Formats: sequence, structure tokens, C-alpha cells
Amino acid sequence: MSAPWWDSDDDRSGVEYRAYVGNLPWGTDESSLKDFFSDYRPLNADIVTDRETGISRGFGFVWFDDNESLSNAIQGMDGQELGGRTITVDRANQRPRRWRR
Repeated sequence: MSAPWWDSDDDRSGVEYRAYVGNLPWGTDESSLKDFFSDYRPLNADIVTDRETGISRGFGFVWFDDNESLSNAIQGMDGQELGGRTITVDRANQRPRRWRR
């Protein structure tokens, strides 16, 4: 049994196929990021924003169904141009346990 103030262990029970995407243009939103990766069958995309201002922090994550899709997306998209900026795509680190807010 986990303590209620920790994130649920269920959230990280399986392997996560998630790519980090850096150097995003400030105007990029979740749907345009997911569309940009559409050739690799992304499940979801998320842009990280500042908690106080809600403004993009210039990076995000894209989730995939399997390791092959993730690997192909990293190889095919790293160094590509999006909105006039060269993006960085790499395998995201597994998220550590954290306190709920």
C-alpha cells in the first residue's frame, strides 16, 4: 500500500515509451506537436508550461505505443526543423516518484 501523498505506483507500472522534444517554438501546442510526429503513430503529446504564467517552457513529450515507434521517431525527427527551430528528440528519462501538489 502506498502513502496517499505519493503519486500512485500504478502510473509507472509498465514501460513508458516517451520521447523528450526540446527547442520547440513558443507557439507549438499539443495537437500540432502530435501532428508533427504523425508518421510514427504517437499516442499523445504534451507541452510543458510554466506553472505561474502558463507559457510554454520550450519542450514537451510525445508518447508512443511501442519501442519500435519511439526509436523510429527519434531517428527520423531529431534535428528536424519545426517553426524555424531545429528540434532535439531523445528518449525521455523515467519520471521519479514525487509529492502530489
